[in-house]
Amino acid sequence: VQLQASGGGLAQAGGSLRLSCVTSGGTFSRYALGWFRQAPGKEREVVAAIHRVGYTYYADSVKERFTISRDNAKKTMYLQMNSLKPDDAAVYSCAAKDVILSAPLPTRADDYVHWGQGTQVTVSS
Repeated sequence: VQLQASGGGLAQAGGSLRLSCVTSGGTFSRYALGWFRQAPGKEREVVAAIHRVGYTYYADSVKERFTISRDNAKKTMYLQMNSLKPDDAAVYSCAAKDVILSAPLPTRADDYVHWGQGTQVTVSS
C-alpha cells in the first residue's frame, strides 16, 4: 500500500489549503484514514481521522476549521483547511489502516500501518 500526500504550500493566516492523499494498492474502502502533523521541535499529533464508514474525529485545535473527507472511487482522502493559523504550520502526513466495520476509529499514530510522505504547510502571519 502506498500513500501520496500533496497540496501543501504557503498560505497567509486566515487563508485555506486543501491537502490530498492518494492511495494505491490494498482496498481503500476498508481503510480508516488519518492526517497527522509534526512541527519542528514538537511531537507528531493527530489532526483528523475518518473511519471506513464515514464518521470522523478532529483534534480540538482544528475543529470548525478543518474538514476531512474521502472519495472511495478515487481512492483519495482530503483535508480542507480553512482559517489557517501560524500554529498550523507543520509537515502533514497521511496514514491508513485496514479496519473492520465495528472497529473504533484509530486516532493515534501508533495505530496506523501505512504512511505517506509528508507535505509541508507554511502559514505566514
